[in-house]
Amino acid sequence: MDSRIHIHVFGIVQGVFFRANTFDMATDLGLFGYVLNLSDGSLEIVAEGEKEKLEELLNWASHGPSEAVVSKIDHSWHDSKKEFKKFEIRN
Repeated sequence: MDSRIHIHVFGIVQGVFFRANTFDMATDLGLFGYVLNLSDGSLEIVAEGEKEKLEELLNWASHGPSEAVVSKIDHSWHDSKKEFKKFEIRN
């Protein structure tokens, strides 16, 4: 059964290829959803797929790409809404 995770990442997470790397990771894991830079300098990830794969994404997001400095990460689990057809970078 698929799940949905909402991840909010804080720190130096914009301008360090976090979105591009998240896209690559999520795509490799076969996940659906999006990654988005927020106006407060943080980053939002919403992804759906197998819970084990979502946990891998969460683990990766806790440190991100080598250029990033993650100071805090919040996340919440939800039932999948199956509203995404792919994983994308949103502006």
